[in-house]
Amino acid sequence: MYVTPESLVSRGSGLIRPECVIAHRSGWLFAPWCGEGGGISAISPTGAVHTHRVSRTGPGVPDALFPNGIALEDGGSFLIAHLGPEAGGIYRLAPDGTATLVTDRVDGAPMPPANFAMPDSRGRVWITVSTTMIPRALDYRPDAGSGFVAVHENGRTRKVADGLGYANECLLSVDERTLWINETFARRLTAFDVTEDGLANRRTLAEFGPGTFPDGIAQMEDGSLLVVSIVSNRVLRVWPDGRVETVLEDSDADHLATVEAAFQAGTMGRPHLDVARSDRLRNISNLAFGGPDLKTAYLGCLLGDTIESFDSPVAGRALPHWTHDITPLLDIFGASA
Repeated sequence: MYVTPESLVSRGSGLIRPECVIAHRSGWLFAPWCGEGGGISAISPTGAVHTHRVSRTGPGVPDALFPNGIALEDGGSFLIAHLGPEAGGIYRLAPDGTATLVTDRVDGAPMPPANFAMPDSRGRVWITVSTTMIPRALDYRPDAGSGFVAVHENGRTRKVADGLGYANECLLSVDERTLWINETFARRLTAFDVTEDGLANRRTLAEFGPGTFPDGIAQMEDGSLLVVSIVSNRVLRVWPDGRVETVLEDSDADHLATVEAAFQAGTMGRPHLDVARSDRLRNISNLAFGGPDLKTAYLGCLLGDTIESFDSPVAGRALPHWTHDITPLLDIFGASA
């Protein structure tokens, strides 16, 4: 299974930092919109783009949200992980444009910039915080270790795993007994057992080499995991036995060598992430399966203004939001599912 950059297909236009893509069975795609005030970009099955902005804010909501990870809820609302410059939180954006606070504290302390939010079937929300260092670029280092996972349940948010090497996207298994998470600058894919109290039995499923900085994660029907790397624009397939194969790569060798040297020297910073030197992809960060047969892989990115996709010979796993009722949201756009 290998995909060339030339075979990619674009969808949408004018998007602003569509870092995390969500695909729905209706054919609609959703991604963060990081324009003024924050919100969601919604791309229709025909490719038309609608911007669902935050229009009203409830108590405790910042004047402007910077959405990073997003999660689609039944009824068409979204959970937004706010990646503020110094503070974070999880907020809910309703179909009518109202943003309300879900949580902005962890164990009673202010939440650092939040990376990702994932609800489960019990109503809990799993939250990743990449680093407690401010600015975050101070932790673009091989020894990064201040990231953590928290869970929000019954009005309380608590840490359940700490000491992660830049905690990024996470994913629950179908039975919700396992949580996988990418540690971007520790360069590993990590798994935990999900317990009644939180997480246990931390273990490494795969370690990655030069040029790979794992960010997004998705699962295929055969149980293998797809890991998306920023900077190198790599999609890697990780098998249950730990084997890793490259599915896609679109990188410039000189640029990758420069970033790698800075990373190893402890001098990597925003300038290394804020430029894309590649043929097609613009710092991909996420992958979501969609299409009528769940064989279309959509790629979120940090620097592009479209969503690129490729055809997969193996279907992706349908996530819980795949079948959510989003009628109230589509009514805002004058559309139907």
